Amino acid sequence: MMRTQAETDREIVSRICAEVKRRERFLISSHVRPDGDSIGSQLAMAYALKALGKQVRIVNRDLPPPPLLAFPGTNQVESADRVDGDFDAVFVMECGDLTRTGVAGIERYFIVNIDHHPGNTMFGALNWFDGTAAACGEMVFEAITRLGVPFTREIATHIYLAILTDTGSFHYSTISPRTFDICSRAVAAGVDPVAVSRTVFDSITLGRLKLFGAVIGSLELDPTGRLAIIYLDRQMARAAGASYDDTEGLINFPLSVKEIRAIVFFKEGEDNEYRVSMRSKGDIDVCSVAKEFGGGGHKNASGCTVPGSYAELRALFVDRVTRAIDRAEKESVTHPD
Repeated sequence: MMRTQAETDREIVSRICAEVKRRERFLISSHVRPDGDSIGSQLAMAYALKALGKQVRIVNRDLPPPPLLAFPGTNQVESADRVDGDFDAVFVMECGDLTRTGVAGIERYFIVNIDHHPGNTMFGALNWFDGTAAACGEMVFEAITRLGVPFTREIATHIYLAILTDTGSFHYSTISPRTFDICSRAVAAGVDPVAVSRTVFDSITLGRLKLFGAVIGSLELDPTGRLAIIYLDRQMARAAGASYDDTEGLINFPLSVKEIRAIVFFKEGEDNEYRVSMRSKGDIDVCSVAKEFGGGGHKNASGCTVPGSYAELRALFVDRVTRAIDRAEKESVTHPD
């Protein structure tokens, strides 16, 4: 008889809790260019482990993005491309494979892999994958609850941050009753949803606003008007007086246009590479496109890094995402609600 996701989760969470109780020194890490779910999940777990009297360090390749630095504990996040130290275990959050951390040395330790992205390679000594979770923060909430740690305001704030950001402000299709139940508990624990949202989404600099304007000004549509394409290079960032990494949330703006079904954002990288981020609505699966090029993410929010010229990559991704739109529209006609 096939076991349910809930039964599988209960077993692996019990094993994770047992390992936490018998170990003392923990490292926590996550993917490069950490987002709200990454930072929120790491800090919620860090606060929980410290409440149990454990020693904890958080090491990522990159520091949290500026809007998240206002949240409690973010000053504890260290930036390094290698770790050394006497750790009993490492929690790796939100990484499909270990290389996504960008931090060397983690492979030497006992790894607890917690992720909700399809395609996880199960690289840990303990692997907890739940593709039904709207955010890694939902899984961390369950682990913290099972550990018997009080749901303090600090922990609740980071769980809410994780869910708010990884659902695209409650826009994506992975949302479930569990999502809102956890958020309700977070608010009951003292989280101010308005304050969290304003901190994340309404704390931009003038340079960032100008950068948003420049990127949105680059917007083009495919001939059908269903797909939007935007672009950023370093010269545009300098002209705006903004950080080159100051683009958090920008990609979601064009999706507010009713006719636009998906968006591709090309961000110039080093050595003739581009970071390609994709967003979509409904059943349009951009994750399948990202996986084709070694990336990943969610059905409605994914990305990858690929070499090539902008002209070549633009044509390639417009073709692939257009096919994804066509497939979703065809299936909606074939299998209407």
